[in-house]
Formats: sequence, structure tokens, C-alpha cells
Amino acid sequence: MRQSAVYIVMLALAGFVSCTGDFKEINTDNSGMTEEQMQIDFNYLRIPLEVAQQGIYFNYDFGKGKNWPFQIMQNLNADMFSGYMHDYKPHNGGSHNTDYNLQDGWNGTNWLYTYSYTLPQLKKSEDFTANEYPVIHAVTKILKVEAMHRITDIYGPIIYRSFGHEGGDYTPDSQQEAYTAFFEDLDAALALLTANANDEVAAAILPKFDTLLDGTIAGWARFANSLRMRLAIRITMADPEKARTEFLKSLNHPLGCLEEPHQLVAVSTKGGYSNPLGEINRVWNEAQMNASMESILNGYEDPRRELFFEPCEEDVVYTNADGKEVIVPLKGQYRGIRQGAGYSHLLFANYSKIYVNQTTDPILMTAAEVWFLRAEAALRGWTSESAGDCYRQGVYTSFRQWGAAGADEYLEKDHIGADYVDPFEPINNIEAQCRVSPRWIETASQEEKLEKIITQKWLAVFPEGCEAWAEQRRTGYPRLFPVRVNNSKGGSIDTDIMIRRLPYPGEMVQLDPPQYEALLKALDAPDHGGTRLWWDRGRNF
Repeated sequence: MRQSAVYIVMLALAGFVSCTGDFKEINTDNSGMTEEQMQIDFNYLRIPLEVAQQGIYFNYDFGKGKNWPFQIMQNLNADMFSGYMHDYKPHNGGSHNTDYNLQDGWNGTNWLYTYSYTLPQLKKSEDFTANEYPVIHAVTKILKVEAMHRITDIYGPIIYRSFGHEGGDYTPDSQQEAYTAFFEDLDAALALLTANANDEVAAAILPKFDTLLDGTIAGWARFANSLRMRLAIRITMADPEKARTEFLKSLNHPLGCLEEPHQLVAVSTKGGYSNPLGEINRVWNEAQMNASMESILNGYEDPRRELFFEPCEEDVVYTNADGKEVIVPLKGQYRGIRQGAGYSHLLFANYSKIYVNQTTDPILMTAAEVWFLRAEAALRGWTSESAGDCYRQGVYTSFRQWGAAGADEYLEKDHIGADYVDPFEPINNIEAQCRVSPRWIETASQEEKLEKIITQKWLAVFPEGCEAWAEQRRTGYPRLFPVRVNNSKGGSIDTDIMIRRLPYPGEMVQLDPPQYEALLKALDAPDHGGTRLWWDRGRNF
């Protein structure tokens, strides 16, 4: 079946070009530079990679301003659904994504902007580097997998293998097909990096383009192996043998994976990139702590708490329905907002804010995450490593990354999550959901051990909401507070099972029905937030 050019439609949906625009112009756009300028200092290589790296944790300025796209692409969905954050403002009268009244104008933007900006630049870089720059070609493939696994983990089937085909055939990949392609691209990238590990030309030019790592071939190889571990663990219940095989490829790879606290994959803000979450937080004051995070950090008495969030700056004074002045003591406390609380007031404005500012490098992957991936692999019997040792190493690595003290004492704690209390509307009060402690118990059940691993991985991945939400959906851990108010359309999202995905952009139905129908066929389920993705099997063993 012939599909309309998906990226023409995506641009049209976002209002950037007319419906008759030729997307090939985007693929050959030189960002306003002349051909001569593009040849200077490898600009023809640098610019596509620069746009792509800024487009993963999206803050690329496409002429409509910065920061606000990220809020609707990620912060008002994945960052909240993961249990990390919540905006204090009652947008849309208090009924929006928070209570599963899903806002298409927000939730379709990750699809729109990725296909409009990030993926076209990666395609351009792939084409430029295929024959002459093997290391840059490998880096491009790694970036493509990093960008697009986030998209399939949010929506389901995507256009991946057929993207950019000159014939205009944009056949969707099912999620299983997309993951297979991801592994193939990572195989190809690692083969190139291994074969060209001593490439002096690449070693000289790679630092000019690298805003995520240390500018070394070895660093990108570690990232590729770690990313393959992440994706392998993700499909562990959907395709266990494939998952095990792919994981072991990385664990046994001679170039290794992320292991040390300083080995982070993060978007550098030194070259002009600004962290959009920092703007949302510091300027707009719209990135408060989520109640689930409050419960776990406070219940665990976690030393990372004051590094993740700031305490409430002052008490709240307000007039209640009886006209009486009420003082709510909050100063110095760490307090979060419950998702789906059904509130319409502004009294949460003084709740704990995230630590992030505009110059904070957004984290995409940490070595601590990789240790928890190794812990789960060991728990499943894939490796000879000790699940408990990898678990403890993950906690140590996370503490060192954040500069937190007291890891040994923390790992001996039997503390569990704390109950949640809403001082303004007691109807939102709820008992703690997290019932596991930081202490590793060798005699515990497999399920309890997995819950400990994933709960600590959730803390170690912070504040990267896309990954945290994906893993919470895959495993059900950590146990988050359910919404109190559920306004999902037709009851499509179960309150206890929670949201499983985001629907495709609604306007695609009108502007490109064949493409939409092809995606639905690949999804093989209703296009709503209650539909499970391929790797989301609702069980762990």
C-alpha cells in the first residue's frame, strides 16, 4: 500500500508548512547556510547531528520558540505518568492528562516534532556518512535508536525502516519489527566502531559533534552496548530468548558498557543548548514533585531527596470555604502532588520543585541504570553475576553520581513508602503503595527482588521520565498512586492498570487516513491510552 509522505503530514499538522509542501526540502535544508559554509569545519556533518541531539530531549528552536514544546511533548505526560513530577496548575479546569482526559494537542507533539525535525536530520546524516565516515555513521545509528525507541515506547508501531524512502512507501513497523531493527542498527554501529576504534580522523572530528558523551569512540560504544541492554530487558516477556541473546551480546562485548558513576549520557548545555525542564521549573514554576516520589523518597529517608528536589520554601495561608484563614505548615518539607486529584486551586504552587535549571545537562542514561539492568538479567538466570551484588552496585553508583552520602546505611534500611496526605483536600489521602525496602533480601521471592530492583532503578533513572514510565508499565514497579478521578474517554483507561500508551496524533485521521489505518493495523488494538504495547505483557515471570 502506498502511504503518503509521513513527514509532510507531520509538518502540516504542526502548522509549519502547507499540506502541499515537499518534505525533501527539509531533508536538504542547510539551516540557512550556503553550500560553501556547509563545507567549512565539517558543518554538513555537524548540523544534522546537532539538531538530532537537541531533538531527543527536545529543545531545538524551529522558529516558534523553545522550552514550551518539551512541556507538552514529555513533561505533561511521561514525566507525570512515571510518578516523577506534576504541574501545580489545574490546566483545562483541572481535567487533562492528569485524570486521563488526554489532550491530543499535547500528546501528539512528540510524534510530530520527532518526525518533523529529529528523524529527518538523522536520515540526512546517515546518507552523508554511509560511505566516507564510518564512525559518524555509527554514531548516527545509535542516536536514531535512542530517539526512536522513545517514540515506539510511547505510541507503539512507528515508521522506522521505511522512513525516507524515495518511493514514498511509509509502511509502519510493528513494535516487534521496530525493536528487531533497533538491534540490527546497534549491531551495525558497534561493528563499525570496533573496526574503526583507532581511526585518527574520526577521533579528531567526533568531539566537534558530540554533545552527549565524551567525544570518544569508546564512549559511544559503551552507550550502544548499554542501550542494547536496556532494549533487551524491555522485551524480556514478549520475546525472552531474543532478549537474552541481545543482552549477552552487550555484556560480553569487548568495548564494554557504562559502569562508572561519571559515565553519563546527557545533553551538554555548554554549547548553547538550554535544558527545557529548567525553564519550565525556574521561570514558569511548573515542575513540582509527584506524590509517588514524595512517598518513596520520604518513606525511605533517601539521602538523594534533597538533591532531586527542593523543600517547600514557606507555609501556605489561604481562606477556606467558611471564610476562615487556614495556615498549612509546609516550610522545609518535601511535598508532592497526587496525579488525578481533581483539584482546581493553585495551592500546590509552593510544593517541592525539581532541582533542574536551564544549565543542568538533561540525563538520558546512567551507569546506575545499567547495573540494575544487569541485576535483572542475573535474576532471570541469563548471567553468572549475582543479582544482589549488581543491585547494590547500582545503588552505590547512583549515590556517587549524585554525590550523596550514606549508601551503606541506606542499603540496610527496612523502610517502605510513606502514606500520602493532602492538607487541602483530605479526599486525596491514600496509603503508601510501595511496600518494599532498600535492603536486599536473598531469601525473598523473585517478584519481590524484581520490585526492589525496579524501584531503585526508577530512582536512579530520575529525572528521565520517558524511560521511567516505560519500565513502570513493563513491570508495574514502583507501585504508584492511582488517579482518584478518572476521566478517560469511555473508561478506556483502567484506574488500577493505569495508562499504557499515548494515542496517535488525532489530526492524522483527517489529513492522512491511509497512514493512520496502517498504523492501527500494526497496533492491532484500539488507539487509546488503555491499549498495551507489544512488550507490555502484564506479568514479569
